[in-house]
Amino acid sequence: MAKILVVDDETDLEVLIKQKFRKQIRQNEYEFVFAINGIDALEKLSTHPNMDLVLSDINMPEMDGLTLLTKIHELNPLLKSVIVSAYGDMENIRTAMNRGAFDFITKPINFEDLTITMEKTLKHVRELQETLKAVRENNILKMYVDENVLNFMGSKEYESTVMANENVNATVMFIDVCGFTSLSETTSPDVVVSMLNSYFDTMVKEIIAQEGYVDKFMGDAVMAVFRGDYHLDRALDAALAVRQQIAKLPELKEMGGYRPSVSIGINSGEMVSGNIGSSSLKRLDFTVIGDTVNTAARLEFAAEENQILISEDCYQTVKEAFQCKKVGDIQLKNKKEKITVYEVLE
Repeated sequence: MAKILVVDDETDLEVLIKQKFRKQIRQNEYEFVFAINGIDALEKLSTHPNMDLVLSDINMPEMDGLTLLTKIHELNPLLKSVIVSAYGDMENIRTAMNRGAFDFITKPINFEDLTITMEKTLKHVRELQETLKAVRENNILKMYVDENVLNFMGSKEYESTVMANENVNATVMFIDVCGFTSLSETTSPDVVVSMLNSYFDTMVKEIIAQEGYVDKFMGDAVMAVFRGDYHLDRALDAALAVRQQIAKLPELKEMGGYRPSVSIGINSGEMVSGNIGSSSLKRLDFTVIGDTVNTAARLEFAAEENQILISEDCYQTVKEAFQCKKVGDIQLKNKKEKITVYEVLE
């Protein structure tokens, strides 16, 4: 549902908006909040932090719409504004655009035009939100991002919206490069890092191809998370592709004939998604935690070379789509009871 703030000192506009968009309001597509001037609008924004769009008049008492535009841009650069005003001269349009307005509509209002403009603006806002979510999930925070957006991403308001802690249903995958620890002890650091990065590049391509994201790199292992529709299926497709691509890499004769391989553990279910770390050190990672995640890590630890292990619950979900083989009941670290484990073959 999109939350829209309408700022206008003409109170009859509120009645008109509610009449024209009654269907969308009834179907929970739009939620409208109303303010009579810029000062009132800022107060409304403080009590409704998840606002998506502002529709604002220009000529209002106490604080006009052009001043409000400046305040909104300072407060929340992701919040987009559309000016709706009878003052449609070029000077006002240029001033509004220079202060961050996304679009400009003149009064009297053509509600068909207003609807199209709102949908276009909301689509842009959703794309921005998805982009920032992807930035957050992949820990890329400073490349080609506007300074105002970065400041906002560090604010409490951003944490309460885009970075909200939540319970999610997802799939987590751990991939370990087999035998790499012992190899690193006899190889120069530059060669070790270069090799490992090339292996990670191969893995990441397959993870991204299945719409997963890399949660973190841990030594010679990768933790990846998959959300959305068929997240378990996509994780298994990624795992099979990773195993296949790593197997194609050449044998390193100069390193005793080392041939890279992987062991993979996958688990699916509910987990906590949140910003974990130390606030005092300003080192926080947006990650997932919980028993589902721990079990996936234990499954990877139990997996042998070129093996992909899943729990029985995962097997029951995907058994018609993937060929699996029962490994048996195994004791995982820090688990009281043994769990039944399956190997994914293809």
